[in-house]
Amino acid sequence: MPLTVTDYTWTQSESTVYISVPLKGIKTTNVHIICTDEYLKVSFPPFLFEAFLFGPIDEEKSDAKIGNGAAVFTLQKKTHELWEKLFACIDKDTQKQIREQAIVKVQDKAAEKSKAKATRIQQEKKFALETTMKLEKEERDRIQKMKDEEHLRATAELEIWKKTQRKAEEETSCSSHDNKPVHQKAEHANITPAAKPLHNTAKTTTDQKSSKQKAKPLPAPRPAGCIKINFTPRVFPTALRESRVAEEEEWLMKQAEARRTADSQLNELQDLTDEERNPDWLKEKGDKFFLAGNYQAAVNAYSLAIKLNRKIPALFSNRAACHLKMRNLHKAIEDSSQALELLTPAVPANAAARLKAHVRRGTAFCELELYVEGLQDYQAAVKIDPHNAALQADAEKIRQIIQGSTSNS
Repeated sequence: MPLTVTDYTWTQSESTVYISVPLKGIKTTNVHIICTDEYLKVSFPPFLFEAFLFGPIDEEKSDAKIGNGAAVFTLQKKTHELWEKLFACIDKDTQKQIREQAIVKVQDKAAEKSKAKATRIQQEKKFALETTMKLEKEERDRIQKMKDEEHLRATAELEIWKKTQRKAEEETSCSSHDNKPVHQKAEHANITPAAKPLHNTAKTTTDQKSSKQKAKPLPAPRPAGCIKINFTPRVFPTALRESRVAEEEEWLMKQAEARRTADSQLNELQDLTDEERNPDWLKEKGDKFFLAGNYQAAVNAYSLAIKLNRKIPALFSNRAACHLKMRNLHKAIEDSSQALELLTPAVPANAAARLKAHVRRGTAFCELELYVEGLQDYQAAVKIDPHNAALQADAEKIRQIIQGSTSNS
């Protein structure tokens, strides 16, 4: 049975109730609080403070502060009035019903909070992606605009240069025509086109072409410019190389260590016999070791089988049973969770395996005095096998421990 705290203190005003519960040297991390509009529970094993409040409170506006060896609660009343006392006079059946409702309400709140957190994270990721896409589009549009402006400017300069060339050619042609000798002009006047000598015509045409080529001006040099280019940030688990070099190097070291570990495991597996390379044979060996009480040998066999094949849920579930026997409770929870993850989706074919994994994880939680989490696993096991009287009895016992009506031995 838990020890009930009686040396608490409380004061009140018309709108607020202040309660101070001494923690009796218990670490703040071991304090578990449940608060609803009519119920307050502070559990710090082996001590328990439980209050069925005289009047309703606003749990959303109320708060709790833990520190300096005490838990101080500031409870906001729903109706502004002075209470005659802190505790309400109700029978045991009503108390039990209020406890159960409080547990269900706390569990529902935790589920809603987790769901809201997941939704918020998803929205933040979506917003970040949309923002990145928008910035990239603006950068592409800016670069395209610069290209178009440069193209128009180059086209305009080319047209001006062409006009200048045509004007220079016309001036050269006119000047060459006006500078002809007088006797050539007379010959043009007296000689018909049919009687004009061919070699003189060819020579005149060549002279005109050479003069045009010599007088052809070169285009003006294009003005220099600078185009700024912003590259898209690279995708890397750490920040940019220029700002967070140390974190990036640490990540690369971890990756190299992981590769070295994988290579060492591969070398270990190369030294195994054909039988030892078979996960089913290793599972059978582990089962025999477990029945013989050699739990460490069973863990070694299951671990080697898991290195060969990580897709067999029975290996994780059986290794969790070994860890339970050796009191490695955190490892038992981890292996049971991995087994349940591999046993999805839930179908009738894997019901027995899921039941074992839930019971083993729930037992580990209860051994760590995490009774709320343990009760959730036992309730999941009861849903799988609702006719199992032993499971129902264990779940009811855990529920009574949470409510403080029985001991947690």
